[in-house]
Amino acid sequence: MELGSAENFSERGTLGVEEEFYVVDERGRPTAGTDELVYEHDPPEILEDRLDHELFKCVIETQTPKTTLSSAGEQVRAVREALVDHAREHGFGVAAAGLHPAAKWRELEHADKERYREQLDRIQYPQHRNTTAGLHVHVGVDDADAAVWVANEIRWYLPVMLALSANSPYWNGFDTGLQSARAKIFEALPNTGMPTAFDSYEAFARFEERMVEGDAINDRGELWYDVRPHSGHGTVEVRVPDGQADPERVMAFVEYTHALVTDLVERYEDSADPWAAYRSAGHGPRDGGAGYNHRRELLDENKWRAIRYGHDTTFVARDLDGEVSLGKVVDRESDRLGVSGIRDVYDGESGATRQRRLREEEGAEALYASLLL
Repeated sequence: MELGSAENFSERGTLGVEEEFYVVDERGRPTAGTDELVYEHDPPEILEDRLDHELFKCVIETQTPKTTLSSAGEQVRAVREALVDHAREHGFGVAAAGLHPAAKWRELEHADKERYREQLDRIQYPQHRNTTAGLHVHVGVDDADAAVWVANEIRWYLPVMLALSANSPYWNGFDTGLQSARAKIFEALPNTGMPTAFDSYEAFARFEERMVEGDAINDRGELWYDVRPHSGHGTVEVRVPDGQADPERVMAFVEYTHALVTDLVERYEDSADPWAAYRSAGHGPRDGGAGYNHRRELLDENKWRAIRYGHDTTFVARDLDGEVSLGKVVDRESDRLGVSGIRDVYDGESGATRQRRLREEEGAEALYASLLL
């Protein structure tokens, strides 16, 4: 039984970036290649113990070494370059998006790994069709209770990241009408989507243990929520963005996630009673508290808007007083946290819009080529 510990929350501000990519053939279409790249050939040194496959043999995952914000961009690029070189040496390419527009799940091979075979048997159809690929950002937090509080509070910002990252309009060969079909496909799995709030690390640990001991999941890694306190790494892990081909966009989400977590930890420490909102029926700060105990239903509404409308999203405001556009949120957050990447992403063409434009103007082959690293 794999469980974590409060003692693992011992470092603040460290970073780790996990990216899921598509292994593609010479035409840029997903193909089975993870057996060769993960098992049959030794990867470059930077990828040793940091390269794995996902459910489908066409999806591969990388992890950066533990790093700092100042070095994260260099690490992300080095890992990507090593993966592209490794793939090219063995006859493959590497592409990135939340969903690959040419990935048809009935035509693709599932991995032989026992973990995934068990998941396919247990979950059935939702997992059989899960051709998704995302970006996960870990930020170290040096207090277990603070990590849980931060995970609670960061939930309102997750739809913001999803709307900005929306890069998966196509699934199984057709246009879904969504900006991030990946998010909706992935939500069909158990233990996914927007989590509820926990009122302490002890409460989260009890939940994690109950899920494992009750055979709902095989290990804590199968709690696939959009954000989670990672009790093994001692981090807050944000899992909501779509995969991105452009490393500058990846770094925009890394920068923003790091700034959000850092700011929330400081607010937790500065508050006279950070848990006040979680002991009351209200949803805003009270009695000196700093938190917003938002209902999951409201957060789900904001996430749905991000899935459907992407850059054109308007959200239920964080203080529940009316609505706010994505553009206003980006301006406020950029100024408040001193970050610039998310404003650049917002000002640019969204991934979903770009995919649709390329397919209409230049055809499917040009679209597939645009997703290559």
